[in-house]
Amino acid sequence: MLSNSTSLLQHLASCLLWEQSKMKFSSILSEINGFGKFQIQLVLIQLFSRITLPCHFLLNNFMAAVPSHHCNTTALDEGGDFRNLTLEQRLAVGIPTELDGTPSSCLMFSKPQYQHLSGLNSSEDTFTVQCQDGWVYDNRTFKSTLATEWDLVCSRKGMNKATATFFFIGVMLGAPLFGYLSDRFGRRPLLLVSYLSSMTFAVLSAFSTSYIMFVIMRFFTGMSLAGISIISIVLNVEWFSVEHRTFAGVIISLDWTVGNWLLAGIAYCINEWRMLILAVTSPLILSVIAWRWLPESARWLLANGKAEAAHHYIMKCAEMNNSARCMATVTPKVLLDSAQAETKDKKYSFVDLFRTPNIRKRSVCLGIVWFGVAFTYYGISLNITGFGLNPYLTQLVFASIEMPMKIGVYYFLEKVGRRPGEMVALLSTGLCIFINIFVAKDRWVIRTVVAVLGKALSEASFTIAFLYTTELFPTVIRQNAVGYTSFLSRLGVSISPLIMLLEDVWHLLPAAIYCAVAVGSGLLTSLLPETSNTRLAEFIEDVEKPR
Repeated sequence: MLSNSTSLLQHLASCLLWEQSKMKFSSILSEINGFGKFQIQLVLIQLFSRITLPCHFLLNNFMAAVPSHHCNTTALDEGGDFRNLTLEQRLAVGIPTELDGTPSSCLMFSKPQYQHLSGLNSSEDTFTVQCQDGWVYDNRTFKSTLATEWDLVCSRKGMNKATATFFFIGVMLGAPLFGYLSDRFGRRPLLLVSYLSSMTFAVLSAFSTSYIMFVIMRFFTGMSLAGISIISIVLNVEWFSVEHRTFAGVIISLDWTVGNWLLAGIAYCINEWRMLILAVTSPLILSVIAWRWLPESARWLLANGKAEAAHHYIMKCAEMNNSARCMATVTPKVLLDSAQAETKDKKYSFVDLFRTPNIRKRSVCLGIVWFGVAFTYYGISLNITGFGLNPYLTQLVFASIEMPMKIGVYYFLEKVGRRPGEMVALLSTGLCIFINIFVAKDRWVIRTVVAVLGKALSEASFTIAFLYTTELFPTVIRQNAVGYTSFLSRLGVSISPLIMLLEDVWHLLPAAIYCAVAVGSGLLTSLLPETSNTRLAEFIEDVEKPR
């Protein structure tokens, strides 16, 4: 009984001390429990939307897969002799072979080479030409893909790779757009806009009647999904207290792992690209329904002088977390004063990311780091062939390694910090890519192990980068900062798929580029400050004039 009374007195004393000192929002969160039922509900509500992100971002692994193919030889049917041949015989007389003995994917003989049926290899009239009447595809693994729908193979294979590039250009442009709008109008309404527009453009892309229509719809799908990507992470972090921020950043990133598992399962069950798009988009329906229970960021509300609305959500958080006693005498005016809201009339934009020296240094360095993080991650993630496993199993293995890695990231960040964590993750990723350059392709077990480790480390760098970014910038420009860094990261992602086309110049060139970018980004991280166990800054002055 005495213990309970003492505890109650201590609690009331801390409440009084807080009210008298008019601490900042981080202190408010600590008093009302910055990790309770309210925060758990917040994370779970956004689970449905966040699991769709990896499904769409990595969808090209399955939607744009290129099955085995060869020229359609019906153009060689000059008479009854050819049409009476078996399929194997038609391939023998109509398609030249590669060095490994497989039929050529892009060439055919100008005339049937019947001498090949008798084992002769006469060079007479063995001229080869490009495919004259389309291609025949192996549909045992994929019933239909973009490549089979519009024949995006051989001389048109660049168009197939470009589908991912158009999507990520949309993400790249959507990130700063939604970053600016959510800093101006709030996190919650812009999330609803992202949900609805993502569903609309995804459905339209699934029913595209031409390649041009498809890439346009995928562009706008990427632009819409960018809003979910950047707003959700900021909204979550802004509702967690200082001591739980690392946990928040890691637990939120697990949504990406769950989405990766979901993609592998859905793609295995649905091997038709139009239905696959609809299937991976369907969780957004639940997101729209659950949106009504989604809170606005109280940090954003206070920073913009909306004390009444901020008080409403803070009281709701306190009640759900059984910490309402501290808020009994706290009025909206007290909250407004504690948040230093006298600067509420000032409007912030992307220009403020470069106006002052400390913020400018963080913006430039972190932008380059983000480019390297995304460029490397998607360089590995969008090239899951060549490891001796089918694409579904490779996707599942890549996704599964993320879970233990993220748990390790949590403990590493708690003990060591953000800056060394980001450096180690990026440099180690570059090392894995470098090792695989010298491993022969027939040693697929070693290549797979090293690639999976590299994928896990690149995912770790992504997880740390999101958390690190939200901590480096103050509330008034935090969403703008996340939008800006996301813009540069998606620029890296847009270029990443096209880098694989350089293997025609030198087969090791793509891997060498990925390795160099990862190492360079890791080294640049050393110029950024450490943010572990520090309070989130509310205004630019908090960064430029640290207390």
